[in-house]
Amino acid sequence: MTPHTARHRTSGDLIASIAGRVPTRNLHSQVLWLLGVAIVGGDYPEGSILPADAELLQRFGVSRTVLREALKTLAAKGMIEARARIGTRVLPRRRWNLFDADVLSWHFETGPDVDFLASLSEIRIGVELESAALAATRRSDDQAQALIACAQRMGEATSAEEFARTDLEFHRTVAEASGNPFMASISTLVELALTAAFTISSPIKDPAAMSATVKAHGRIAEAIAAGDADEARMAMKAVITVGLDRQLKRLADDQAASA
Repeated sequence: MTPHTARHRTSGDLIASIAGRVPTRNLHSQVLWLLGVAIVGGDYPEGSILPADAELLQRFGVSRTVLREALKTLAAKGMIEARARIGTRVLPRRRWNLFDADVLSWHFETGPDVDFLASLSEIRIGVELESAALAATRRSDDQAQALIACAQRMGEATSAEEFARTDLEFHRTVAEASGNPFMASISTLVELALTAAFTISSPIKDPAAMSATVKAHGRIAEAIAAGDADEARMAMKAVITVGLDRQLKRLADDQAASA
């Protein structure tokens, strides 16, 4: 497959759309996407040597400059390493920058496993619980009202993408209300986790799950508005763990259906 044929809507396109970004369409980004997905998906396993430049140039139909830039980008993400007289080796996964938006998107494009989803939720718990607690003590009145209004709009969403965008806005606002610039920065990971999870499962098609999700976010908003840090932590943990359970159930159902 060349980058010119990669015109289907990838999870990366969907994630970018939900997050309010325009997906890049240049040759560099297309080659980068195809190589990144191939590495994460195991087509080029850890420790293996990538095909020679001549083979990759023929496969993708791009210039040497485009290919080299894509390889440099993968190296910067900790995924590959070029060595003289050896070639370009795929590095162990422990070296990969899993906080990188592209790397996360490639995992969701290839189909994340249970362990990956669980690890991602654990990171969210480590970050978002304290973010919610800080927001309860530092939020402005406008931010408190914005969270309450956002939770209400989640219940009014008429499409899965609209619901996901509103959900994302809610968690962004919590991070901003924490008053900690590092929390706001780390929220990029949360953004990817939320929008990518949408590609697996959305509660909007299940009225009971939809109602419970909206209520759970309302609980977070009310706790933050009331200045109750402990309740904000518990409410945020409930949202994250229930979301993970929903994703794992969807994966299990898909596996059962394909068995």
